[in-house]
Amino acid sequence: MNIYKGIMDINLLTRQNRSTRPQIVLFQKQNLDIRLDLGRVHECAGRARRIFALMLAAQLSGPILWITPQYETQRPNPDGIRPFLDPARLLFATPQRPVDSLWCMEEALRSGVVPLVVADLNHYPALTPVRRLHLAAETGARYSAKAPPLGLLLTPDKGGAAGVETRWLLQPDSTEEQPGWQLKRLRARRAPPRAWHIAQTPDYCFTAMI
Repeated sequence: MNIYKGIMDINLLTRQNRSTRPQIVLFQKQNLDIRLDLGRVHECAGRARRIFALMLAAQLSGPILWITPQYETQRPNPDGIRPFLDPARLLFATPQRPVDSLWCMEEALRSGVVPLVVADLNHYPALTPVRRLHLAAETGARYSAKAPPLGLLLTPDKGGAAGVETRWLLQPDSTEEQPGWQLKRLRARRAPPRAWHIAQTPDYCFTAMI
């Protein structure tokens, strides 16, 4: 009997859907679906990158940890935050050194006690620290009573953090009648690059269109 024939008749690999992680829906309507995987670390750059973080936070419930280095003079303004969400939901951490910002983010993700951890950085993390953040978020998913935590890196210019799940770019794109932004998905593991226009309505709702 040829035992190798029996082995070769069995498929060694199976095709599975890799998109099995829970997701957060940022915008959804006909022919438009913008989602981010939970339990992973994403990046957003651009002049309006902090607006992206607030839009994301508005889709979640519970406290949000916002990490800003102590030497950074610009901090989120509660009055500016209010159109997006209750400023009381934000918890601020101000580490002294740049490396401490990533350490704070890693520990917060690993604990799973907050749904979103935002690190406002002026540099691009290397691959190894980002991998550690992914592992921390996956660990936090086991301790979270609700959904897995999500990490968001805010970086300057057009971004450049290595190993992130997705990279986004948000730039102001307003008219005299209506505030707005241009949102670009620059990089994603399972989705092509794409761009949308985000508009703010008078009642502080936000809509996206291609």
